[in-house]
Amino acid sequence: MTDDRHSQFRDAHTDRSSAEQVPDTPQTRAPAYRLAFADPDFMLRDELRPVRLQLELLKPELILNERGIESTVVLFGGARIPEPAQRDSARTETLADLARFYDEAREFARLITMKSMASYGREFVVATGGGPGVMEAGNRGAVDAGGASIGLNIVLPHEQAPNEYVTPGLCFNFHYFGIRKMHFLMRAKAICVFPGGFGTLDEMFEALTLIQTDRMTKVPFLLFGEEFWRRIINWEALADAGTISPEDLDLFRFVETAKDAVEIIDAWYADKG
Repeated sequence: MTDDRHSQFRDAHTDRSSAEQVPDTPQTRAPAYRLAFADPDFMLRDELRPVRLQLELLKPELILNERGIESTVVLFGGARIPEPAQRDSARTETLADLARFYDEAREFARLITMKSMASYGREFVVATGGGPGVMEAGNRGAVDAGGASIGLNIVLPHEQAPNEYVTPGLCFNFHYFGIRKMHFLMRAKAICVFPGGFGTLDEMFEALTLIQTDRMTKVPFLLFGEEFWRRIINWEALADAGTISPEDLDLFRFVETAKDAVEIIDAWYADKG
């Protein structure tokens, strides 16, 4: 079966190469003549959206499988949080104060990547959104440890290039937020959320909702910076109002340091054998 599959791939490449070498005539220049899979205009039609969704799900999945990556540790957090050396460039005093979480994210990713390397990079691979701020810190920490990390970038109206610390072969780009979120969570063995904005809140609450509704296995869910999170969200008010159950507040824990976070994750999986 493997040989047949490879033969089919070779045939597709051969067909495309042959199609590009045909005589230049009005017929061969017509869009209708292009091979469907090699026709960008066709692939971008509204009717092809289901196919594009499938391809966007499939491409990273195939590459991660080929790399033997079985589980990840996800870092969510703000793109605007500067590293401490650049805290003076922060647009607000609060952002400058939050710069310490850049270092915590970096150290956490370093420690987790050391753990990952014990499995030859198959387990507990750091995964971030691939951008600046906390995301950069996460990928940078993996580099500090000498390991690989994943970056799941997204096409935005303002240009966002992947940060320089993402492992090139594990640097992906998405058009669809929904598919990107699936890849964040499909392999997650822990979710760590650092201070951030709308995007961070969106990712955090979607992951909590999936765990709350048993659509995702419960994993260590750690919120870095209790003061920040309690200031922007009145968690107890949700329980008091009855819009969530009191036990839903046990789905996550607050942490302050990378060391504490790693100890919680280690204890979680030690208890599970």
